Amino acid sequence: MKKVLFFLSIFTFAFTLNAQNSEKAKTLLDEVYTKVVSYENIKIDFTYSLENSEAGIKQETNGNVTLKGDNYLANLFGSTQLFDGKKLYTIVPENEEVTIEDQIDNDETVTPSKMLTFYKTGHNYAWDILQNSSGRQIQFIKLSPIDSNTEIKSILLGVDTQTKHIHKLIETGKNGTKTTITVNSFKTNQPLSKSLFTFDEAKYKNEGYYIIKN
Repeated sequence: MKKVLFFLSIFTFAFTLNAQNSEKAKTLLDEVYTKVVSYENIKIDFTYSLENSEAGIKQETNGNVTLKGDNYLANLFGSTQLFDGKKLYTIVPENEEVTIEDQIDNDETVTPSKMLTFYKTGHNYAWDILQNSSGRQIQFIKLSPIDSNTEIKSILLGVDTQTKHIHKLIETGKNGTKTTITVNSFKTNQPLSKSLFTFDEAKYKNEGYYIIKN
């Protein structure tokens, strides 16, 4: 009987500890969310890496994104993506090509406009490791998708404990692919051109770009 009570006590303690850790993780992410939505705009320089050991894939590049509400302007892999709230414009200078399409709202896809807020729904939270990164304390929160049909296995979200800004995102897919976004520069409330999120179709036509409308 004593053994049964002992194991029940351990089980209860572990369950309580997990619940407390989950609540602690949610509280930190709520602080991050409150901070993010308070800014008029955000400019981020980041490093993007993609790795799949089994497939022999390893890529790394730098990029940047400017966010204001749902609008964004992102530069990555030599291409530019502009979302004006209604249309998504993908500009590829190498091909002299612009693709214009309606933005499809896919809950599983983390677009630049959702990069800092996607974790708010659809995940279970767990308190993870604390790391020192160049003198900054980065607390990781593990996100597990509630939807079992998703291709995402887990996401680690690293939060700067002092600024409450996201420093790193590590997404692991069920196929073994690991995608890492590391924030190198995080600037807020910057002076932006009024036309920053406006696509000038005539300009690209005059430059000889081929315009594809989907």
